Formats: sequence, C-alpha cells, structure tokens
Amino acid sequence: MANQYILLILSDPQATRNLRERVLVPAGFRVNVVKDWKAADEILQAEASPDLVILSEKLESRDRSGHARSLIKRFPFLPVLLLPNKISETGILQAIRDGYFDCLRVPLKPNEVLNTVNRALERRQGWIEYAREVARQSTAPMDQRIDSLEVIERIGRKVASSLDLDNLLTSVVEAAVQLCAAEEGSLLLLDESTGELYVRAERNFQQEMIDTFRLPVSDPLSAQVMRTGEPLLINEKTPRMINTSFSVYSLLCVPLMVHDHAIGILEVDHRQSGNSFESEQVTMLMALAGYAAIAIENTRLYLHSESERLKLESILTGIEEALVVVDHDRRLVLINRKACEAFGIAEQNVIGKRVSEVFPSSELLEILVDPDHTGPSRIEVGLADGRVLNAQITALPEIGLVVTMQDITHLKELDRIKGDFVNTVSHDLRSPLTAILGYLELIGRVGSLNPRQREFIHRIEISVNNITALINDLLDLGRIETGFDVRKEIVPLAVLIQYTVDGMKNRITEKNQSLQMVIGDDLPPVLGNPVRLRQMLSNLISNSLKYTPIGGTITVSAHAEAGQIILQFSDNGLGIPPADLPYVFDKFYRASNVPIDAPGTGLGLAIVKSIVENHRGRVWVDSAPGNGTRFTIVLPTAERDL
Repeated sequence: MANQYILLILSDPQATRNLRERVLVPAGFRVNVVKDWKAADEILQAEASPDLVILSEKLESRDRSGHARSLIKRFPFLPVLLLPNKISETGILQAIRDGYFDCLRVPLKPNEVLNTVNRALERRQGWIEYAREVARQSTAPMDQRIDSLEVIERIGRKVASSLDLDNLLTSVVEAAVQLCAAEEGSLLLLDESTGELYVRAERNFQQEMIDTFRLPVSDPLSAQVMRTGEPLLINEKTPRMINTSFSVYSLLCVPLMVHDHAIGILEVDHRQSGNSFESEQVTMLMALAGYAAIAIENTRLYLHSESERLKLESILTGIEEALVVVDHDRRLVLINRKACEAFGIAEQNVIGKRVSEVFPSSELLEILVDPDHTGPSRIEVGLADGRVLNAQITALPEIGLVVTMQDITHLKELDRIKGDFVNTVSHDLRSPLTAILGYLELIGRVGSLNPRQREFIHRIEISVNNITALINDLLDLGRIETGFDVRKEIVPLAVLIQYTVDGMKNRITEKNQSLQMVIGDDLPPVLGNPVRLRQMLSNLISNSLKYTPIGGTITVSAHAEAGQIILQFSDNGLGIPPADLPYVFDKFYRASNVPIDAPGTGLGLAIVKSIVENHRGRVWVDSAPGNGTRFTIVLPTAERDL
C-alpha cells in the first residue's frame, strides 16, 4: 500500500506530527496536511482525489457527520478515518453510522494506525474492483454489439472499395462465423444452368466436401429460403440431417437478395455441439448477406460495363471515321485513334485537357471553343497534309459536343475536277449563246415576222437567258471557291442591305408582299468584298420573295453581338421539308416541295454559303413545311477581323 496519497485534516499540531512523521511517511505514504475544512476543500478541488482521508473531530466548521457525508458524496470510494477526541464504543459505533470507515484509537499507536489505514485502503481497492466488474458486466453486451457493428462496418468498407469478389465473399463468411460464434459457415450461389446451389466461399469446410457439394433448389430448406426471401433458424437438441452427408444441431440460413430476387444463401451452423443461434444473430447475418449481395451485383455490373466499354473502345478504335467528344467546359472526353492520326496528336495524356491545348491550329478549334455553339452541323476541316475532313457536329446537352469526321479529300478532288470542267464549258458556251442572242435580234430587222414566229423567237430568248444566268452563276461560284475575289474593304453592312432592298422594290410590289427591316442601331461594318456581300444579300432576299406567296411577309434583321453581326432572313412561305434541310446549300439542289414551274438554277444558296465561308462566317437554316423559313448568317465585325 506504499506510495498512496493520504490527506490529513487535523487542527491538533501534536497529533499531526505523530501521524505524519512517526507513522505514515516512514511507511511510504505521501501525506498532505491542512488545518481546517476550508483549506481541505480547496485541496480537494485543485488536486486529484486522495486515497484516504483522516479527519479530526475537533474541526469547528461543521459537525463530524456532515464532514463524512460531504466527502463520501463527492468521492464514493474514499475511506474516511475519524480521529476522535476520546474513544468509546458508543462513539465508534456512531462514527461508523455517520459514514466513517473506522476510528483511530488514542493515544495513537503506530502499528494500530497502520493496520487501520491498510484495511481502509484494501477496502477501497475492493470497492473499486467491484465497481469495475459491475461496469464491465453491464457494458459487456454493449461492447459485444459494438464489436459486431465494427465487423459489419469493416465488411461494408471492403465492399465499397474493392471488386475482388473471392476475397470479399470469404471475408463475409469469416465475419458470419465470428459474429454468430458458429463452427462452420458457407456462402452458396445459384447455378442457373443446373438449378443447384454450390459453395462459393466457406469457413472450416473440408475441401472434398466443397468440391462435391451440390444442393438442389428443390431441397425443402433451401427452397423455403430462396422462395420466401426470409431467414431460416433451426435449433435442435439432436442432429438434424440436411442431406445425406450433412447434419447439424443448429442452422441459420439467410437469402442473398438482388432486386427482390434470391441469388444464393449465407449459412452458419453447429455440427458438433448443441449451441443455438439467437434472433440478434439473425439480424447480423442478414446485414452480412446484404453486403455479399451488393458485392456480387457490383462485380456483375462492373464486368458488364467493362465488357461494354471494351466493345465500344474496339468500335471507336476500329472505325474509319475520326471521332472527338468534348464536355461543356470544352475539355476532351474522348478521341479515337483515327482522329489522333489526322491531327498528329499523341493518344496518351490528352483526355481531360482543353481542346485549345490539343488542337493548336484547326478550323475545328473555332467551333469547339465556342461555348454557345448553335451553328452549323457540318464544316470542312483542312489538315496539314492537304487532306480535307467533313466534320459533323452534334450538341448533346448532357455531354457537350460530339464531332464525327470523314475524309472527303477524294470528293473535293472530284469537285475540283467538276468545277474546272464546268468553268471550261461555261466559258466555251458564253460565246455561242451571245451569238444566238445577237442573231435573234437581227431576225426581226431583215424581214417581217408573223405572230407565231415572234413567239418562237421569244421562247428561244428566254431559254438562252436562263442558260446564260446558269453559266454566270457557275462562273461566279467558281471564282468564289477558287479565291479569286480576295480584295476586301470596310463595308457598312446596313447601307448595303438598304441598297439591296431598294433594288427589289418592284418585285416586292408586283407580288403585293411586305418586306420589313429590323436593323440594330450603330451596326458595325464588316471586312469584305462589297460585290459578293451584295450578291449574298440579293440571293437570300430573292429566295424569300420567290417562295413566299402573294401578300406574304419577309423580314430582314441585323444586330451586333460579341464581335459578330447576326443577319436573319425570315419569311412565311412554303418552308423546307426536314429531309431536305441538310442539302439546301448543295449545288443544283432544290427542295422536294418546290413547284415544277418555279424558276431557278439551284445555285443561289450554294453561292451564299461560299460567300459566307469566304468571309469567315457561318450560315444555317431553320424551317418546317408551312411555317416559313429562316436563314441565319454570322459574320465577324471589321474590328474583330483586323
């Protein structure tokens, strides 16, 4: 008992010296002394609880019973010894009734004092050990439950962080055996092809049994668990046969449920003893079975998604079309091998990068970096090696932009050859056509003509003029596409629109149509070829006039936005069928609902598209049959283009 801490609350100096110097300190105790209750109270608040208190009966601040009750209330396991003024049997009995452990006899004898002190300290230690045991017994079920929950929580973390199914299922079975204090455990899965349950993971089973064990789903016990989805608990005093080679005293089976469908069974058993399972163990086993089912389903889904991913990767890698996918932040989500080869990009470490870092110089980049892309669904992209790709751009709200590109170099070459041929033929045809028109005019001068002859000559003139218009359009298109019209200047687009509209007033009046102009204030100029820009405006307005019925309305609007001028030409005419929309800018293409007698060469919109692209702009069309048509053109302002 040496080195214990004893507090002396004594007002008698002589008694203090006797106890402290002659008895307690020589015996190895640590002793602190105070003379009154106030000082003792300060010590008790500031320091750790003493192991023993010796209290003098002579303290005047409180009666002795009050001192004992106060100390024991604050420190239930603290023995308090009373040093009385005088000893009597009645006084000792009363002191014990007041809560004191014992009284010291006076005069003080060292051996008697030490015996009393040691008995008090031993009793204190006994109280403490008893309290610890009571606390341990009362908290043991809670500790056991906490341990069980920790095991289940550990299995949950494993399921969430790993796809190693063998290891996960083995851990589940081991946890089941541990938490249920079982002798054996196993996890059985249903073989869909045979209708039997086989051992997928186990604990304490013999290998021979694992290899040969097959349990038909028709077995009464397993069928009940698989059919009802409810646990099965069996506790028997004598062994019960499960099948010809398997008998148990106690058996606990719970189903593995996936989407309300049982895919297997988790079971624990006692084969050698009569120990039983409790309802709490059923709950724990159900939780473990749930984790096992999640692990199996996660693995199945992962393997399925991985298989689909590999298929998709094989498709994307193997197709001959270049493919690029970017998200809404214009970071690269996917790029296949063909696209990497086309743009000279290393396939490694490009996913997640901004497109401006991956495509350093490309027409495609202008579209991909535009956060508000609503423009053309197709553009042509020139490569460094001279090849040309046709890029089809699709905006997907949940992803971003998807771009598919086909190599159209051979088509462009064919188009060039065709253009050269058309230009050559056109040039060669202009001279004879001019001669035909000249001779037609001379016919009337050399002699009189009857009405029928005049009608024939008029028809010839119309046909020649139509052919001449076609040739002129072909030549214009050829010059634009070959880049002959490279001269550009600052052009006030608002003025150009007004001139174009003024030149068509007669045609508008003839069809009793209304043309409205909505031009933004202070419309900035553009850098361009004024002749070609007026031709573009004229073609679009003429197109609207041609296909808008008598009394219809045409609207021309223009406004500036973010360094661009947005032009729109709207009408309430025939509209264009959806199937024709992708082709309206192709050469010689005319929509399927255009009347047969409607004049036109099919080159007007092709010329518009070439002029717009020659001015670094974009053009597209929105239309539906019966709802009119709207052409939209976006051109950079002169400030942005310089």
